[in-house]
Amino acid sequence: MTFTAAQIAEQLRGSVVGDGSVEITGFAPADLAKPGDLTFAEKESYFAAAAASAASAILVSGEFPGAKKVLIRVPNPRVAAARLLPLFFPPDTHAPGVHATATVAASAQVDPTAHIGPGCVIGARAKIGARTVLMGGNHIGRDCQIGADGCLFPNVVIYAQCRVGNRVSIHAGTVIGADGYGYVFDEGRHRKMLQVGNVVIHDDVEIGANAAIDRAALGSTVIGAGTKIDNLVHVAHNVVMGKHCLVMGQVGFAGSTQLGDYCVIASQSGIAGHLKLGVQATVGAKSGVMRDVPDKGVVLGIPAAPDKQTKRQWIAQQQLPDMIHRLRELEKQVAELQARAGGNQV
Repeated sequence: MTFTAAQIAEQLRGSVVGDGSVEITGFAPADLAKPGDLTFAEKESYFAAAAASAASAILVSGEFPGAKKVLIRVPNPRVAAARLLPLFFPPDTHAPGVHATATVAASAQVDPTAHIGPGCVIGARAKIGARTVLMGGNHIGRDCQIGADGCLFPNVVIYAQCRVGNRVSIHAGTVIGADGYGYVFDEGRHRKMLQVGNVVIHDDVEIGANAAIDRAALGSTVIGAGTKIDNLVHVAHNVVMGKHCLVMGQVGFAGSTQLGDYCVIASQSGIAGHLKLGVQATVGAKSGVMRDVPDKGVVLGIPAAPDKQTKRQWIAQQQLPDMIHRLRELEKQVAELQARAGGNQV
């Protein structure tokens, strides 16, 4: 697909510096750009590489005097790039219809515009919304509801009674609604506590590959609208996430923890159960959160503490070898002084 620089600027509500009629046929990073490509530079250190590249135009913010290429000036080049990429790399299209190898219960409701791929199983009374795509090998349990314009990549499994909103993407191998980890000790053995709740995923959520979001023991495990969950994340029963949270890879949440809106949880962190993380709380990578985090709180470390406190502790730990060396030197000096004092007394 071909656009002029002026058309792209209009799409982004930006402005063109140079020839607006230059044709743009692709989008690429500076080191891979070729004639006809658009690239972007977030700051001056990147602009030199973009200016030296073969790209025909550059997305920028701010002033770059003396530029020889066409510039498209926007408030934020990275945001502009995110908006443009679907124009140059449109998603795959999937024809409406049900594949011959799919199994659909007679009581299920599949919108005629939906795409049901090979090997899918759709249980009794399940509902699949308009233009939603099940790529293949998906199992949708009884009484599930999946909204419009969603996409389930291969081998996603959704257990019975779960609800998925509109425009939700769930990547390959993820399981929604498996039993939460609930047992009670009874007469010398661990008795299973039935998990009879469900999972509710609101609109515009994206969940990465091989994640597991467990059904609630009672009630619902909830993923708020606009939340983005990375690969290999485990969300235990009755966790409730607010809107627009970001959860990076390999994070684990224990049961019944609550996250406010706009929380950020960095990779390989573990969050203990029954905690409350406030609005815009941030958890640094590899942290072990054992206490509540207030609104806009930033915690780090194991156990997690306010980030400035943790960083001071890390700096102090790095100084320990030198401190131990100095302490030994002081002990040696004290011993020598004591020996001299004892000799003088004799």
